Order: sequence, then structure tokens, then C-alpha cells
Amino acid sequence: MLEKLEIGVITSTHGLKGEVNVFPMTDEPERFLDLERVLLEHPDGEREYTIESVRFFKGRPIIRFREVNTVEEAEKLRKVILAVRREDAIPLAEGEYFIGDLIGCTLYLEDGSRYGVLKNVLRTGANDVYEAETADGKMTYIPVIPDCVLDLDPEHGRITVRIMREI
Repeated sequence: MLEKLEIGVITSTHGLKGEVNVFPMTDEPERFLDLERVLLEHPDGEREYTIESVRFFKGRPIIRFREVNTVEEAEKLRKVILAVRREDAIPLAEGEYFIGDLIGCTLYLEDGSRYGVLKNVLRTGANDVYEAETADGKMTYIPVIPDCVLDLDPEHGRITVRIMREI
């Protein structure tokens, strides 16, 4: 299980006083309104920043950090990932999981045989799709629907799947 979760990436500066535009990597961008601090993953190390204000433009957050006061300081944050500690993450409902906790899980078939490893989760709109690498190195795609994903157990690194055969 991940100890920190990525929630966005800084895309650009906004204005002259150090605000930044953020591309949210969360289903609930409004979650930024409740945050007091975030971790910024700089190339030279991780640092904690205090959120002073959040507002939205076209559904994307514009954030002002206490530690950033000029456009020049904000420019240095371009392409930096924002993360939160697990304890600061949004509480999940029963049966919900963070994508980061699923990636890397081993996929097993109904009969218990190892199928592959989950490499990515594609967000398609209708339903998510698991991108998996099979034991023989091929990439395969599994729709996240009850007929195909039978059991999720990220705490033990296991996902049980049923592969639909082509007709």
C-alpha cells in the first residue's frame, strides 16, 4: 500500500504573485479545498508546502502556497507532482481502492493460476480497463466489470480475474 498518493501536477504559473495551475489527478478536484498541506516531489527531493488558498478556473485548481511568493518561484514548480500522505487522502467507501494501490498487483485466474501483473488502469468513462502484462510478456486489457474482475485484494497484492474469450 502506498504511503503517499499523487493528486495532481503543476502545469503552469498563474499571475505574478506565485499561484500555480494544477492538473488534478483525482476524481474529486474539490478535494483541494480541504487540504492544508501537500508534498511536492521536486527532482532533488520531496518538500512539504502549506496551501494558503485554492480557487478554480474551468474546473481546475489554482493554488497559492505560503512558501511561494513570486512568479519566478512558481515557475520552478512547473511539472512537479503534488501528493498527499495516506492519512490526508479522501476516505474511500467499502470496496473502493486507490489506483496506485492496485498497480503492481498480481493477477490470478479463477483456477488460482498466475495470469500476469497489473501495469496500469485506463479511465475510459464507461468503465475502467486494466492494462496487464501476462507471464509471457504480452500486454492484455481487462474491462473492470463484475464478469471479469472477480476479487480485489490489494492488501495482499492479488486480483482475481476471468478472461473473456474471443468468439
